[in-house]
Amino acid sequence: MKEVLIIGAGPAGLAAAAAALDAKARVTILDASDETGGQYWRHLPPARAGRLENKLHHGWQKYRDLHARVVTDPDCELILRAQVWSVERDTTAPAGHAFNVSIGAVDATGAVMRTFRPDAAVVATGAHDRTLPFRGWELPGVFTGGAAQALAKGERVAVGQRVIVGGAGPFLLPVATSVAGTGATVVEVLEANRIRRLLRGWSVRPWRLLRVASKARELVEYAGAFVRRRIPYRTGMAIVAAHGSDHVEAVTVARLDADWRPVPGTERRVVVDAVCVTHDFTPRLEVAIAAGCDLSQDRFVVVDDRQQTSVDGVYAAGEVTGIGGVDLALAEGAIAGAAAAGGHPSRDSLRRRTAFTEFAGRISAAHGVRQGWRHWMHDDTVVCRCEEVEYADLRRGIDDAPGLRSLKLTTRACLGICQGRICGRTVEELLAAAGGTEDGAKADRRPIVAPQRLGDLARLDSDGSRSETAFDLTGSDHAF
Repeated sequence: MKEVLIIGAGPAGLAAAAAALDAKARVTILDASDETGGQYWRHLPPARAGRLENKLHHGWQKYRDLHARVVTDPDCELILRAQVWSVERDTTAPAGHAFNVSIGAVDATGAVMRTFRPDAAVVATGAHDRTLPFRGWELPGVFTGGAAQALAKGERVAVGQRVIVGGAGPFLLPVATSVAGTGATVVEVLEANRIRRLLRGWSVRPWRLLRVASKARELVEYAGAFVRRRIPYRTGMAIVAAHGSDHVEAVTVARLDADWRPVPGTERRVVVDAVCVTHDFTPRLEVAIAAGCDLSQDRFVVVDDRQQTSVDGVYAAGEVTGIGGVDLALAEGAIAGAAAAGGHPSRDSLRRRTAFTEFAGRISAAHGVRQGWRHWMHDDTVVCRCEEVEYADLRRGIDDAPGLRSLKLTTRACLGICQGRICGRTVEELLAAAGGTEDGAKADRRPIVAPQRLGDLARLDSDGSRSETAFDLTGSDHAF
């Protein structure tokens, strides 16, 4: 019986686990959260579960079925609050890699350290919001769309009373709907791309959209919610500044040209107490990179038709292979899980992958980020929020140190607590636009994937093996 390790318990990870179990593998699923479901099926914990969860989540029954499968199957071990903190080459492991994992509450003492040497691994670590910087985005009250939706779905918390939602992509629709569902007033939703580009992206071979009819039903549901709640949806507009002293009090919005450059004279001020903004998504690549997986030019994990990466025994599924939504993640997960277990993917999962891969291409064509966003930035715009590095500092640093590695050291951009997860792609793009040199450094490469306490690492067995008992870390509060 093959041992399959699945990293991530979101849609792709759960689908991979179910498929691997169907192929008679023994499965271990790791997830850093307290619950399964990932960012998409974020929900209240069972102790205070809501009665209307099925109305708050698309595909809720699918989630319940997948969750039930992994928690009831004796050949499946589900480990929550578990983070892969490093991946090592290990010739004694069937897949050639050892996955070092810490288990326990984030920043708590008493972590359990384990190492897994599976026959195959599926990386399903997902993605997080990417927000392009604008003046005032560091103010309290400015949220990513994902954070606002997590608070709405996972805690039933409203981020504010008067909320504006902006950025690009279909994700703005569920964010606005979830925020409005908490009782907040969504004053407007702003899509940065103009209507002409949206139509070009979505209207190519429109009959092929029949293969993804479920998405049309979702769109109708969101449209109905917008109409009932009287939420305006405007295209070709963006939030270019947020204003306030200790909390956001208003924003400036402006019309954009086709390349996302603000059109002078179109600015207007909107009074709000919360902002939700997401322009794109950044895949969580740390584990895949640590395992040696090749990346595409647009920085996603490269996979073959069985979802295997360039590394034997390591598969990938979901948003790490491309931003495509839950249906594509489920299809890829099912294919990866079956292949990792030595089985054969179902025809249905292969068909669905083809259909939703094309759908993902339409999203990119219609809603992808354009390069003119740099023109809404000012010298005092904060680029790296952790280290409070402003745009002027970054430009001076690029003049003095045109490579990413030296730029990080001279400005401290990307060196804060998030380790470049929020600002990394932005810094790289600004560096490239200014003619920076390629020095081999990448914002996604983090040898220590998640910060670990020195006490945990110091107590690893001297022969290199990992203890599977809890350590007494009293007084050891240091972390990498």
